[in-house]
Amino acid sequence: MDTRKRRRGLSRRDVIRTATAAGVAAGVGPFFHVNPASAAKALKILQWSHFVPAYDKWFNNEYTKEWGKNNDTEVIVDNINLGLIPSRAAAEVSAQKGHDLVMFLAPPSVFEEQVVDMKNVYAECEKRHGKPVDLAVKSTYNPRTKKYFAFSDSYVPDPINYRTDLWGEIGMKPDSWEEILVGGKKIKEKTGIPVGVGLSAELDTAMAMRAIMYSFGAHEQDVNGNLTINSPQTLEAIKFVASLFKETETPEVLAWDPSSNNRQMLAGRSSLVLNAISITRAGENDKLPIHEKIGLAKAAKGPVRRIGLEHVMDCYVVWKFAENIDGAQKFLVDYIDNFKKGFLASEFYNFPSFPGTIPDITQIISNDPKGVPHNKYAVLSDVLDWATNVGYPGYSSAAVDETFNTWVINTMFAEAATGAETPENALNRAEAKMKAIWAKWKERNLI
Repeated sequence: MDTRKRRRGLSRRDVIRTATAAGVAAGVGPFFHVNPASAAKALKILQWSHFVPAYDKWFNNEYTKEWGKNNDTEVIVDNINLGLIPSRAAAEVSAQKGHDLVMFLAPPSVFEEQVVDMKNVYAECEKRHGKPVDLAVKSTYNPRTKKYFAFSDSYVPDPINYRTDLWGEIGMKPDSWEEILVGGKKIKEKTGIPVGVGLSAELDTAMAMRAIMYSFGAHEQDVNGNLTINSPQTLEAIKFVASLFKETETPEVLAWDPSSNNRQMLAGRSSLVLNAISITRAGENDKLPIHEKIGLAKAAKGPVRRIGLEHVMDCYVVWKFAENIDGAQKFLVDYIDNFKKGFLASEFYNFPSFPGTIPDITQIISNDPKGVPHNKYAVLSDVLDWATNVGYPGYSSAAVDETFNTWVINTMFAEAATGAETPENALNRAEAKMKAIWAKWKERNLI
């Protein structure tokens, strides 16, 4: 995740309470018509401080300036720490005033009643560039209400980052979770260097635990959105994580933040982590010799399937109370037209939700001058064969969103791993919390 330290904002419960208490403002205006006569309109955008500084430099100082000039609009971009986005969004909903575009790093399903339907944005982009990836649709569409509550321009792959030297010395590769358990234990016993898979209340842990769950055939919900967390497969996944923690890790993972795995791997203190290419890019850009020893691998196989999560999912929303709804939607369509420039500025971090925008992406990532070897990033070429959305095999609903951001799954695994609860009790406790969450959103008719 981003190497900047994550600061704490409001709790997710406060965010949801604030968002749902606020009233619904005026409806959506006509689509794609920025009026040239209204000179010097403003378009206000809120998004994270990107991990790759070159991306923010391009987006803030080049692309938005050019777009603003062409559309007679002053574009104002506010970049904030990723951990502050949900609380800032909730504050804007409470005030019914704020930015025109807000970019979340996970599906913001709980804000559905406060946002403009983005179906026309998707339709226009599809007309120009072909269909979006299923991952984008599953993360921004509610089949219950038939509404696109957000629009995804991109997603970030979440491969395995591992020390090729350490794994080479034991003659193994981290291709499956069983191999990670066995090999991680051997490396720790031999060198003292542990596996680094988080077990705390943070984004990377939430993704890692779901990757393990899904690979074991366990899920929060079924394809129709019904709660299915309490299953033999989930219990098996919990017991596996308990073994992984006890045999390959150290207690520090219980207090990790989203940048901890970056720091540990670049400092040579982890043999393996799950993360985006932020680790290797930081090593390359900061000229740290260890980056040459860090390899990338696709998501690990479990007993049922090879599957992983997207690391982050870029999801833009336009508030119903935004002052420039038309301009915000036009901006997104035009941005997709220019997405290849953004992909290159992000140094392959942001993958396209509309693959048609970069038809030669496989060739590009297969020969990168910074990577050692130069084809290091070629492993991401089949990412859509193993990356999925939060809430798989269903959609990223409001119930899934609240569960994700109140760390219910993270807590379940951590309780069992540390022995604070038996695996069975940890699972039952999680199910009880999730039943209440599902009931709330069913009552709201959003699932």
